[in-house]
Amino acid sequence: MSTPLGMLLLRCNEHGLTEVGFAADGAVPRRPTDPLLLETMLQLEAYFAGATADFSNLPLAPAGTPFQHRVWSALRAIPPGATRRYGDIATDIGTAARAVGGACRSNPLLLVVPCHRVIARTGSGGFMGAANGPWPQRKQHLLDHERRFFAA
Repeated sequence: MSTPLGMLLLRCNEHGLTEVGFAADGAVPRRPTDPLLLETMLQLEAYFAGATADFSNLPLAPAGTPFQHRVWSALRAIPPGATRRYGDIATDIGTAARAVGGACRSNPLLLVVPCHRVIARTGSGGFMGAANGPWPQRKQHLLDHERRFFAA
């Protein structure tokens, strides 16, 4: 699907949503036929329109370790328009900030599991494993979008 940040790729299996990620260059948007993918697309369109940031009704089935699932659960608890530091999440779940960053980098469900809401102690931090270039710019765009439409 086409978004203000670029093309997104949506995937699911019989258990739920497995991937929301950036599509390869040259990808062409298509309207999904799977009901879950269609619902995900509609909710993401509403998100980018500023109508909602609630994806809690989508069934999720991301592949990951038990530790990654713990981190991703903590990320889903961060309200839209708010941020948390890697170190704060690490303290909450009893691990290191770098490990939280690794789980964020492995997040297969961008936006739905809001890894962009996790920031560094010294600034917004990287995004998708990159500290420079378009990835941190996309993160900042998402943070600005959420502050504009969803901040409490």
